[in-house]
Formats: sequence, structure tokens, C-alpha cells
Amino acid sequence: MPEDAQSQEDVGRLYFEFFNEIGILAQLSRALFEARLEDGLTVPHFSVLNHLVRLGDGRAPLAIANAFQVPKTTMTHTLAGLEKRGLIEMKPNPEDGRSKLVYITQAGRNARENNIDKLGEDVGKLVSLFEPGRILDILPELRDLRKVLDENRSL
Repeated sequence: MPEDAQSQEDVGRLYFEFFNEIGILAQLSRALFEARLEDGLTVPHFSVLNHLVRLGDGRAPLAIANAFQVPKTTMTHTLAGLEKRGLIEMKPNPEDGRSKLVYITQAGRNARENNIDKLGEDVGKLVSLFEPGRILDILPELRDLRKVLDENRSL
């Protein structure tokens, strides 16, 4: 086998292993987080609240669905659950009376913060097993990778 073919195969396996680890981390962290969320709140609910806090609210449901790469019907269901709990408000789009925009309420901001705080005990245990300095070293690289993947969703 030519050297280039071997190295391409090795690179492919390296990236597979890397993304496999990320996938396992996502599953483990999701299970941990779901166990701590307040009754009735799901990870998709929390993720939307987090998205609105991080990037700002006043977004169309379709834009949020696209950001999460889920069908609009799935996002509509998630938003309905948040609205029912008073965590978001759907308001008419001033530029297009037929559509709505999503706004996070103060209760939604509080729910996001409260649920992050609930992880405190678990994080305290994790700190003793995996020191914060290691996280500080890894985090910039993960952010860079997220940006690359986000900007190149068609890969």
C-alpha cells in the first residue's frame, strides 16, 4: 500500500476516534445533566434557553431549528413546551406579521441559571478527578473546532 494511502487511512481513523470520544462524552454528560434538570425540563428545552442567552433572543423558530439542525416541527414542539412553562414568549415578527419571534423570559433566564447551578456538586466531584487547568487547555481547541464545524455544516 502506498505511504499516502496508509497515512490517509491513519488520519481517517484518528478523526473517527476523536469524534467517537466526543460522542461518548456527549452521551455521558447529557445523562448527567438530564438527571439534574428540574422536573419537566428536557435537554432540548435547556439547550434552546442556553442558545437564546448565548446568541440573543428575537429569533425565528426556523432559524433556531436550523441552528440545532432539527426539523421545524421538532423545534415547534420544543418551543411549545418552553412557552407553556413561561420560559419563552412568542411575539409577532414586526417585519412579517405572519411569523413569530422567540424571546426568553426572565423565568427562562432564571431556569437556565438554576439548572447550571444544580451541576455544582457534580462539578465539585469532577474537579478532584480532572483538574480545571486541563479544561482550560482543551477548551480553546474545542471552541475552534466547533466554529470550523459550524461554518462548514455541509462537510
